[in-house]
Amino acid sequence: MALDAQTEDVIHTLKMAESRFAPAAFANSLGAEDMVLTDLIARHAPGIEIFTLDTGRLNPETYALLDEVRRKYGIGIRVLFPESEAVEEFVNRHGPNAFYESAGLRKTCCFIRKVAPLGRALEGKTSWITGLRQEQAPTRGSIAVQEWDDAHQLHKFNPLAGWTHDEVWAYIRENDVPYNGLHDQGYPSIGCAPCTRPIAEGEDIRAGRWWWEDPHSKECGLHPASASRKTENLTAP
Repeated sequence: MALDAQTEDVIHTLKMAESRFAPAAFANSLGAEDMVLTDLIARHAPGIEIFTLDTGRLNPETYALLDEVRRKYGIGIRVLFPESEAVEEFVNRHGPNAFYESAGLRKTCCFIRKVAPLGRALEGKTSWITGLRQEQAPTRGSIAVQEWDDAHQLHKFNPLAGWTHDEVWAYIRENDVPYNGLHDQGYPSIGCAPCTRPIAEGEDIRAGRWWWEDPHSKECGLHPASASRKTENLTAP
């Protein structure tokens, strides 16, 4: 019953974004949390645009899930790519795997492949929705269900902010939601193939992302903590 009540709260938040903060868009990384939101948006808030960022270095399992989502829900997902000239310049200057060499080069790569395309995706939008959860990482512990995103100058909704890992998977199983096959291979968090690995039992759920860096600063730039601040709770029933 607790999960049912939590789900109703998420539906309310999504419908609020769809109606009061339109046009709204959902940034879908095709991870477990985002599949929960995909299912709920498709069934309860179809006016929210769904988009995903194809960095050019995703796993085959991620592309397979994208096709499965389109077949199951009959919805269109907007796919955005990085600017080819920027990718070419970076690779020609630094090499295809320069992100292993320093945090600066990794963040530059993330900016080209993810942050810049996100900016294009959010142009003209009033709000955007993410699958961020508080327990995912130290950098996400204070996120709220509703925030103001200073970086993009729009409202940001994190409907699953307070959900646990177990609650996410309970929803997926109870509602037969498709999910990324990498999760069955030990990947709790999914990003670009060279920057994501399975984790060992007992490791932090974000340990497989940029594992060679400081865990307290492992973000790609899509969700800088300083760029968002809590707003008055307009989503409460």
